[in-house]
Amino acid sequence: MPPIPVIEHDVSLQPFNTFGLPARARRYLRVTDPAQLDSLRAATQHEALAGLPRFVLGGGSNVLLVRDIEALVLHMAIPGREVIGEENGAVLVRAGAGENWHGFVEFTLAQGLGGLENLSLIPGTVGAAPIQNIGAYGLEIKDVFHSLTAYDLATGERRTLHAADCRFGYRDSLFKQADGAGLVVLDVTFALPRAWQPNLRYAELAQALREAGLSEPTPQQVSEAVVAIRRRK
Repeated sequence: MPPIPVIEHDVSLQPFNTFGLPARARRYLRVTDPAQLDSLRAATQHEALAGLPRFVLGGGSNVLLVRDIEALVLHMAIPGREVIGEENGAVLVRAGAGENWHGFVEFTLAQGLGGLENLSLIPGTVGAAPIQNIGAYGLEIKDVFHSLTAYDLATGERRTLHAADCRFGYRDSLFKQADGAGLVVLDVTFALPRAWQPNLRYAELAQALREAGLSEPTPQQVSEAVVAIRRRK
């Protein structure tokens, strides 16, 4: 039998949820490599893991941990962010599910790439973004989504899913539905337009840029305006 991943016991989840609630995990695994999930599945017959349900945790910004978690908590912390190529006039950028969302937006801006700036300062991780189909200021994830890699906890299969597969809706996706509940996001790839134009459909954002005298704002300037608006609220 393959070795069991290093699973911690009775771990405080207070640092891992934005409300700072003092919930604890009966069993806890910080996942930084998809291979850990393979090892975990291979070891499910072990007495300590048999029949123990899974609880997937990302950045803890969209979950209310009002009690201790009796399940095995899989804390998705897979790192990595890179430009991987171009396709149909868009630059493809991939990030691990555990990357901080706003940090990833800043990474794309540092590469001179626009497309995610309207989603600046949204809390959470990259892996949670398609699950919620996060959106703000006239933009949703589905508008810049290329594909993602998901791990099926039941079969151990890695699946590449495109937009149609993800069934994006308003703050909804396949992953919040019954037949997608066993899928864990490993990484996400975004298609950012090479020929970028600012998305100023949201009136408050357009007004803020006008008042700043920015008639032709850069992606960085749009991001800064979004951050300023968010911090005022």
